[in-house]
Formats: sequence, C-alpha cells, structure tokens
Amino acid sequence: MSWFPGAMSCKSKVAPSVDFDHSCSDSVEYLTLNFGPFETVHRWRRLPPCDEFVGARRSKHTVVAYRDAIYVFGGDNGKNMLNDLLRFDVKDCSWCRAFTTGTPPAPRYHHSAVVYGSSMFVFGGYTGDIYSNSNLKNKNDLFEYKFATGQWTEWKVEGRLVARSAHGATVYNDKLWIFAGYDGNARLNDMWTISLQDREQAYWEEIEQSGEIPPSCCNFPVAVCQDKMFVFSGQSGAKITNNLFQFEFKGHIWTRIPTEHLLRGSPPPPQRRYGHTMVAFDRHLYVFGGAADNTLPNELHCYDVDSQTWEVIQASTDSENCDVDILQMPSGRLFHAAAVIHDAMYIFGGTVDNNVRSGEMYRFQFSCYPKCTLHEDYGKLWENRQFCDVEFILGEREEKVLGHIAIVTARCKWLRKKILQARDRQKQSKLECDEESDESGSGSQKDSSGRSSRGPPLLEVSIREADAQPFEVLMQFLYTDKIQYPRRGHVQDVLLIMDVYKLALSFKLSRLEQLCVQYIEASVDLQNVLSVCENANKLQLDQLKEHCLNFVVKESHFNQVIMTKEFEHLSTPLIVEIVRRKQQPPPRVYSDLPVDIGTSLVQDMKAYLEGAGHEFCDIILLLDGHPRPAHKAILAARSSYFEAMFRSFMPEDGQVNISIGEMVPSTQAFESMLRYIYYGDVNMPPEDSLYLFAAPYYYGFSNNRLQAYCKQNLEMNVTVENVLQILEAADKTQALDMKKHCLHIIVHQFTKVSKLPNLRSLSQPLLLDIIDSLASHISDKQCTEMSSDI
Repeated sequence: MSWFPGAMSCKSKVAPSVDFDHSCSDSVEYLTLNFGPFETVHRWRRLPPCDEFVGARRSKHTVVAYRDAIYVFGGDNGKNMLNDLLRFDVKDCSWCRAFTTGTPPAPRYHHSAVVYGSSMFVFGGYTGDIYSNSNLKNKNDLFEYKFATGQWTEWKVEGRLVARSAHGATVYNDKLWIFAGYDGNARLNDMWTISLQDREQAYWEEIEQSGEIPPSCCNFPVAVCQDKMFVFSGQSGAKITNNLFQFEFKGHIWTRIPTEHLLRGSPPPPQRRYGHTMVAFDRHLYVFGGAADNTLPNELHCYDVDSQTWEVIQASTDSENCDVDILQMPSGRLFHAAAVIHDAMYIFGGTVDNNVRSGEMYRFQFSCYPKCTLHEDYGKLWENRQFCDVEFILGEREEKVLGHIAIVTARCKWLRKKILQARDRQKQSKLECDEESDESGSGSQKDSSGRSSRGPPLLEVSIREADAQPFEVLMQFLYTDKIQYPRRGHVQDVLLIMDVYKLALSFKLSRLEQLCVQYIEASVDLQNVLSVCENANKLQLDQLKEHCLNFVVKESHFNQVIMTKEFEHLSTPLIVEIVRRKQQPPPRVYSDLPVDIGTSLVQDMKAYLEGAGHEFCDIILLLDGHPRPAHKAILAARSSYFEAMFRSFMPEDGQVNISIGEMVPSTQAFESMLRYIYYGDVNMPPEDSLYLFAAPYYYGFSNNRLQAYCKQNLEMNVTVENVLQILEAADKTQALDMKKHCLHIIVHQFTKVSKLPNLRSLSQPLLLDIIDSLASHISDKQCTEMSSDI
C-alpha cells in the first residue's frame, strides 16, 4: 500500500506491536503498509482434540510451550492419575506422544511445570492411586525433561522445602520460584526458589517476603509481566476472593492491587474463583475459566498492568466466509491449563459440566496494540506547564498555580464558572482601558508587525477556599483521572488527601471524592486514626469521621487506641463519641442508591469536542478551506507536530491548514483523527483508516496505536457493503495494494456489488478499473462459452 506523506519521506513496515521510528531516511518517497495474511484478533478457534489413542482426556494437568509445540504432562482422567507426555504441533495442528527416555515422574496432578532454556521442569504435586484411595501424598521432587533428547532426570536437591500441590510456579532470573499451595494439612503462603543453571550446585532457598503478602492459598495461577509476578484469586481456606497481588522480584515485596473499577469507568474484576488459568502477553494478564460461586464462567478477562484496569474481552466472529459467522469459544471449565506461543494462547483440557474431563484444545488470538497514552500525554502537559493560559491565585497567601483553560473547563463545571466570570471581568477591564487610552491618545506599544509586543496575558482566577498543595493534587486529577498517592498511612499525607477531598466536595468532583475516600480509608491505621478522626471532625467530613470511629471501636483496636498519648489529647466531644460508640454502636444503614462516580477524562473530553468546549476554542483548523475550531493545549499535548508549531511560532490569524503530508483527508477521516486526539477513540469506518494510516508519523503521536488500529480495521472490515467507499479512498490516497484488494472483492462478489447504489456515482476512471479487473478475471474458456451463447 503506497502513501505520499510529503514531509515524512520514509519507507517503513510497521507491525501493530512495534513502535515506529521517527528518524526516517529522505531517500524514499513513500510509506508501505504490509497488508497481507492475518489472523482475526480476539478470535477463538477450536483445534483438533486429543485422540483417545494418543492420550486420555484430563484435568489438573500442566501445559508448557516450547518453540512451536504444546507439551501436556500428567493430570487425572477421572479414574487414574497420569504421567504421560503429549505433544501438540501448533503449525500442523497434530497430536502425538512425546518421545521420552529415562524414568518419568510418578503419576500426579496439581503439580507445576515450567520451561527454562531447552528443558521442562516438573515440581511437586499429588501422587498415589485415586481409584483405590491408597498411597496418596504430596511431593516435593523436581524433574527435568530435555526437549532435544526426550530424557527425564530427577534432580536430587538439598533443602527443607515442604511437599505440596496446587501451588504456583514460574521462572525468573534463571531461577524456579515456588509459591504457596497445599501440604495435605494446611494451605501455605511461603515462597522458595532454586537456581536452574547448575544441577550440581542447586539447593532450595526460602525467600523472606514483605509487604501485603497474599493469604495462604491453593489452586491459583501465577504469571510474570513487566518483571513482576502476579497472583489472582484461589482458595484460601473456606474463603475465596478475587484479589490481585503483585510481587516485585527485586525487593521481595508484595502489593495488593486496589480495585478501582468504578472510579476508572471499567468493568469490575472477575468473580472470585479457583481452578482458573492466567497467562501474560505484552502488558496484559488474561484470566479464563475456573469455578466461580458454583458456576463455570467462560468469559475471558483481561487486566492491563499499565492502567490497572480490567475488561471482558468480546470475542470476534470467524467471518472469513462472508455469509457465515462461527463462534468457537470454549465452554466454562476448571483445572484446565494454558500457555502462550507467539501471539496466541492455547487452552487444553479441564473439567467441564457434570465432572467430565475434556480433551479439547482451543486457540485465542491476542491483540498487541500499543497502549493508549491519553492520560500520560495530558499528564505531561500538566507537568511541563507549556502553553498555560490561566493562573489560579489561591488562599490567603495568594499562591499561584498555572493551568490550561481547555483541560480545566472540560473537567470541572465549578472551575469553568469561575473562569467564565474572570474572563468577563478581563473583557470589561480591557474595554475600560481602551476607552481611557483613546481619551488620552496613548496606545499600547506594538512591534513592527503591528501586534502587541507582549503575548496575551494569563487569565487570573482567584480561589480563596483552596490552598496550593491540595489544589495541585486536584489539578493532577483533572489532567490524568488519577492522583499520585503519597506515602501510605503517613499522617501528613493522609491529611493532605483529606484537604483534597474537601475541595472535591466543594467543586462537585464525584470521581475525585471516591478516589480520596478510597485512599484515606485504606490508609487509616492504629498510629494515625485519631489524627484523621479529629481532622475529619474539624473539616465536617462525616463519612470519613464515621469510618474512623468504627475503626477505633473494633474489638481488636479499641484497647490499643485508648492507651496511646494521642487519645489523652483528643477533644472531649470526640472522646465522648468514641465511648458512646463503643457502648452502643449505631445500627448499620444500607443504601440501595447507586454511588455517583462522576465522569471520566475520556467522557469529559468527548463532550468537550462535541460542543461543550466550543466557547473556549483558541485555534482554527482549516480542512480544504473549511474551518474547524479547536484547542491549542489539547492539540499540543497529543501531537509533537502541533507542540513544535505552537512553541516556535503562532500563525498570525490563528489558523492552521490540515493535511497528512500532501494528502488532504476526507472530512469524516479528519473528525476521526480529532476524536483520537481529544479522547483516544479508535473506532472509525475502514475508509477513514486509509487516510489516517500515516497520521501518527506526520503528527508525531506518542506511539503507533492509531496506525495499528487502522491496519486491523482495513484487514478485518472490508466488506461488500463498504468496498466501493474504500476503493475511492484507496484511489485518492494511492494505496495501491488496498485498491487491488478492493477490486479483487468487487470482481468475486460482483453480483452483489452491482446492486449497490454507490456504483453509479463512481468516477469514470474507477469504473474503467473495475471493468479491466472483470475482464482479467474472466478466463479464455469463459469468453469462448459466452461467444457461443451469443
């Protein structure tokens, strides 16, 4: 596909998962999209099941990926434990028994298996005869299987690692890491590691963990992503949760990742469950299956490690045949196993309905689009303070904080009103100054071009009810939808967030209110609860005061709190409240009213583009002579092209001509690009994708996310219904291989295409191209047959 982006002058083939390089050579005059065979993203495929003569259906087994094959080991078939090793070739989609020599591990299930170098390592698990219920025990043995030779070898390792099953295992930094599991009597949450580099020097070493260590648990998966290990859900005694924990290998520190799905406008995390799988790909964790409250769900949940949000993946249909849509999703199951090869996940086996073991294999095609940088881009605009046009004067000390009218007015109605009032005062003041200068005959100093020698003054907005420090935290939220949580539990930092909370209430920022409450309630502890309670009482923050009082009167807290010196210095009314609360707790009131979570950055910027921000526009974008008002700060935050332009010079008339190189996009494609700039939207008709494919290069977006979506849009969504519009766009943009692809579809579906009304409005050259393609498609034999009919 050929493009002519003018000033770009480069040739590059970019896969959706690879960031592009802005340093292009000037020696080539076009950009090429590598359009060709593809696999529909987010599509499930049912692959050939394992034949009974190769290996039994099973659950509680393991799978690992090595090169282009999946290896299945152990498990149980409902009657017996297994120790056979099966191999599935992902290219040929064929099953066989893997070649083995030596003595394999004893039959087992709920063991673990990992790949290191060219070997598979199997650890622990539950062994014995489940049919006769004899010799059942947990193991702590370690076996190596060499893929090249098929040799099984047991490692004789020193150390006192407790035998276990249903544990978590992974490889990181040349070591095998074992976490938690079940030892036959109790669930565990200890961690052990062993170096896999030298069998002779290997020994088990217990890791001293710190932080928010997960509770003792079993039947959970682990996955490594971005140099951290993640644990999700699992059985903790009678309790099953849906907590996600993160372990930092470097400091051996655990962190429980908070659930903020309401605040982030994303779906909640998966239900609590056990017996599920979790794999890592790119910056995402994918959770599938398991038993969740007596159900076997089959949704695929995805966790974005960067944005800390969950979503449910909507599976794509198989639409290679235009008239047939086939959805090949696996049914719900537990104790299955999963592994990743290249950019796809493979799931095998498990226990399905009615306790039946499965021998099915499924493949799920991942997407690997670059992450959305919307929040980061606006965050950098706040940090750099470039192109600021408003100055907030805060509190009695009149401290000053700079900002951008476009962002602030898009996010906060209370501040928007303040800014409009200040703007009206500024206009009135300017009118009065102009009248005075006319009367006195003196004017403002002007430069040689006739403009004022100074730029437009900053709009000054006075806010007496806010101090600078909490206001800056609030501003950070407006730009990023987040607040940078300070030191957790530290009294001064908790009090700062309480001041932010007070501002959020005053400014009616529901989303920020919830973030502050969540942080403060999570930070209240025995050391700071009285300080937080007193401050909440002083600021009249009833919800937080109530939380602190309930915390103090808890049976496990009360004696420790009242013995502190802080309690002695507490105000008398608060002491009375605490004593009364301890003697007679108030009845718990449950509200069915939904929590107001406010609007997100994406929602606000969408509304701003669609008209809410019209009165604050300060730049005109000209598309083929047609004006489109816009906002400088937003354009500069999202595009290095605009950032450089506005930093170096401002157009005299405040107007900027829009093109992508030498090509002017359609009005519809231009609106799609603005939606991407303002709020990160990537949904567009495929013909828009042709115009915008080169936009990330030309406008200098943070990454090639838009381009990756354009490529997928073109590959997946060229249909009979839109093929003529895409043909026109391909012709206009000189996207030759896409034009060829469209003509191919038109020729092979001409009976349907000929009935489309758009066909009659095509230009004469395009109609001739279609006729030429039809003529080339018709074989000599068909021509002879047609001649004989005539």
